Amino acid sequence: MSGRCVTIIGAGVGGMTAALALLRRGWRVRVHEQASVLKEVGAGISISPGAAAGLASLGLGPALLRASLPVARLAFAHYRTGEILSSSSEPETTPGDPGLRVARHIHRADLQNLLLAAVRALDPQALVLGRKLVCFEQDARIVAHFADGGREEADVLIAADGVRSVARRQLFGDGVAQFAGQIAFRCLLPRTLAEPYLRTGNAVVSIGEGRIFHRYLIRGGSWVNVVGIARSDAWPHESWNTPASSEEFLALYRDFHADVTGLIRHATGPELIKWGLFVRPPLPRWSIDRVALLGDAAHPILPFLGLGAALAIEDGIVIARALEEIPRLDAALECYQATRLRRVESVRLASIRQGDIIQTAGVTSQSLAQAPAAQDTLFDFDPCSTPLQFAAQAAL
Repeated sequence: MSGRCVTIIGAGVGGMTAALALLRRGWRVRVHEQASVLKEVGAGISISPGAAAGLASLGLGPALLRASLPVARLAFAHYRTGEILSSSSEPETTPGDPGLRVARHIHRADLQNLLLAAVRALDPQALVLGRKLVCFEQDARIVAHFADGGREEADVLIAADGVRSVARRQLFGDGVAQFAGQIAFRCLLPRTLAEPYLRTGNAVVSIGEGRIFHRYLIRGGSWVNVVGIARSDAWPHESWNTPASSEEFLALYRDFHADVTGLIRHATGPELIKWGLFVRPPLPRWSIDRVALLGDAAHPILPFLGLGAALAIEDGIVIARALEEIPRLDAALECYQATRLRRVESVRLASIRQGDIIQTAGVTSQSLAQAPAAQDTLFDFDPCSTPLQFAAQAAL
């Protein structure tokens, strides 16, 4: 495949994973990101063991271990009493770091910086900022047109431009993303402030009717990532980063136990934001000819399993494998989507089910034991070793 070139739209986790995987396979890569400056956006995310294995295959294993913390024990607590209802079996006191065998928490910006450094080490010109996709054409080559008047030709276009993907709209014309009836709040707190409210462990999800509150340590344990997700009838804002106040956050969680309300009272300033969760109906396919969707552009899901970033990483690994192994480009992209569709759909449905369980009144340890989060197979999917589906037929 050496000498072939790919245009990637979006410099998020999925787009940058695909870029690194393809650069390491000899492709010429250009990643176009609409932001003019890469800022430290987002907060904590989870990396599943399978996704971590995928990143390790790209040479990022040691750096990932240094930049993230293992989720040695994830507990679910009763919203009002703080009583632990369920937790993973591995105690937090296990000596040593379990490495990539367990899920890990990392700041999104830290992971993107690892990917960016690795990409630029292979090609310092691979990332182009301030480039918003307007449309594309497919003929002998793919021609991408950008809002600044620029254009770029490539053999393949991979759209990793999120739930409001321009490429998805052009390919499938499926309209705007739909509000999922959930509002999320997010902030980071220094551990020095949060320490009094961490009595039940390093990673705890407090669950109650229509609401969850998740907090866990990142950045060497010096910061606490705080996320609240609550059901809501409407979301009038377009922004993903609407400023929020501690008072409105607390109003939704006032009946939660003192560790939750204590953290929320410290959640002040510009670091506290809110956004609506948006989804789309599943697509039967993610590619047409030599243009393919990846990550949230292909399959936005609800966050109740913490697998959104992992799915994007898996996509990036699998699409690079398919493009390496199958000479005909449209067939390679068909192979990518065939390999990924069942996996992604199972996670999408499991995420909905997980949310239904943990946002229900009276949830018990028994119901949590039957919840999707208790199934290790959802988190252990290895994008490096999973067989490519229909690869032999697609190569013909």
